[in-house]
Amino acid sequence: MDIINGIKTRRSIRSFKDEAISKETIAQIVDTAAFAPSWKNSQTTRYTAIFNKDIKERLANDCMQGFTYNTNTVNGAPCVVVVSTVNGRSGYERDGSPTTSKGTHWQSFDAGIATQTFCLAAHEAGLGTVIMGIFDEAKVAELLSLPEGQSVSALIAIGYPNDTPDAPKRKTSAELLSSK
Repeated sequence: MDIINGIKTRRSIRSFKDEAISKETIAQIVDTAAFAPSWKNSQTTRYTAIFNKDIKERLANDCMQGFTYNTNTVNGAPCVVVVSTVNGRSGYERDGSPTTSKGTHWQSFDAGIATQTFCLAAHEAGLGTVIMGIFDEAKVAELLSLPEGQSVSALIAIGYPNDTPDAPKRKTSAELLSSK
């Protein structure tokens, strides 16, 4: 698949086949996602793949802030990947001083780039993904025993898609682009 086609055909998938994904497949996707650019090549994004049904159920039932849509998506996915980032490095100098006025914004920016790269690599592998942002970060971190100094950025449900929805209407370049 070429890059443009991959970008234009990737969809948010919320319904998955009851088919397992191997740890090796997830590792290959992460190997590709590792090529995502990051602040001064800091590579602060980390991935935790949850295959264990009990942990996924606890994630779905205890960490989704009552948002049924995400609860159902997590319960229906063969794997959920928790994207986390190492705090205090992206956007900062080695001595801890901020490099830009954006402060911690770069941490989220880098996690977003890495997450989209992960999803595109999964799409290339024939898998569907959806990025979820409604969750209780502290509960997710506690459930997974994330190392101190890491923050949860997003959750990605991943699996073989039951179907591929049509693309939602997109704004045109005339609406999105301005020139000076």
